[in-house]
Amino acid sequence: MDRFTAMQVFVQIAERGSLTEAGQALDMSRAMVSRNLESLEDWLGTRLLHRTTRRVSLTDAGAEALQRCRQVLELTGEVKAVAGARQSAPAGRLRIATATSFGQACLADVVAQFLARYPQVEIELLAQERTVNLVEDRIDLAVRIGNQLDESLIARRLGDCHSVLCASPAYIDAAGMPAEPESLSSHRCITHAYVGRNELRLRREGQVIKVPFRGVLQTNESTIARSAALGSAGIALLPTYLVSEDLREKRLLRVLPDFEPEVLGIHAVYLSRQHQPPLLRLMLDHLANYFSEPTAPWDQGLVDSANASG
Repeated sequence: MDRFTAMQVFVQIAERGSLTEAGQALDMSRAMVSRNLESLEDWLGTRLLHRTTRRVSLTDAGAEALQRCRQVLELTGEVKAVAGARQSAPAGRLRIATATSFGQACLADVVAQFLARYPQVEIELLAQERTVNLVEDRIDLAVRIGNQLDESLIARRLGDCHSVLCASPAYIDAAGMPAEPESLSSHRCITHAYVGRNELRLRREGQVIKVPFRGVLQTNESTIARSAALGSAGIALLPTYLVSEDLREKRLLRVLPDFEPEVLGIHAVYLSRQHQPPLLRLMLDHLANYFSEPTAPWDQGLVDSANASG
């Protein structure tokens, strides 16, 4: 039996936890899946999976073999891609995960540009606020914003994510404009469940000031916080990629402009540098090119406005 196919079958079973689901993914009968698995175990001389009527799980030998089989499959894919590069355009499928607000405001456009350049590529863009597990969710690439990343992953910094404290003109007219960070305690605030939930770190002239920041409204989604701020619910800490146009059009006003909230990194994270699929490398380079300027595209207008007013 073809050992390459047997390794494909084994990897699918390990990832899906089911012989039946592996067969469906490979368009193969369950009996053929079993035969391929048994063939691989006979060749390796060891049992790779514990099998019961309800589930399968890796043996110690299976866990070690899984990593090696993945490497063989990735290397084979690279060889095929290199050998056929002159005859064919990039093709394949990528699963990319990111935060909902960043996906809507930025990444969807970046992905659209990539698809226009490589029409034979397919991309599944997953937008959600929870941090996905790249292995369990079979994610090829995640674009994450933050300064604390999983050390088991490879991270490539793409750029900076700036945030602003902002509120609607109607809220400022009713409640007044805060003059100092400490004044925030007397205002209605809108907070994010994961960023600046109870405390803000504001920088001014090289000094970091920590300020309590508790909200009458707390949400795990920045687009909801933006809508609430536009609806005059209070002062919100929001990323500029989401509100740069609102600030330019004066739908939102910047609060405490002399105090800069903590800058977060925008990172592309993935599992390994070794045996990296060519399509993933193309997307990483595409993202790096998009963020190649020192100032992010959505911040450029804010910088120009600040320079003009200065």
